[in-house]
Amino acid sequence: MSPSNLVLLEGGPDDLPQVWPLPSGGCREPIKIPRHNAYEHFEFADRHRTLHGERLPVYRWVYRTYIAE
Repeated sequence: MSPSNLVLLEGGPDDLPQVWPLPSGGCREPIKIPRHNAYEHFEFADRHRTLHGERLPVYRWVYRTYIAE
């Protein structure tokens, strides 16, 4: 099985997809997702989950920041 380029998102806004592309920084690096006029911040939860036979890192939502104008 080849390494995945996807992560599982846990928590945060309900309208974000559960599966998200892994940023170029690689696993364990925080993820910042632009959404409306803000960024949703996720951090590696130090665990993995299997989804459709693939082991994916779990990232949990930690906070939101707003984009300055």
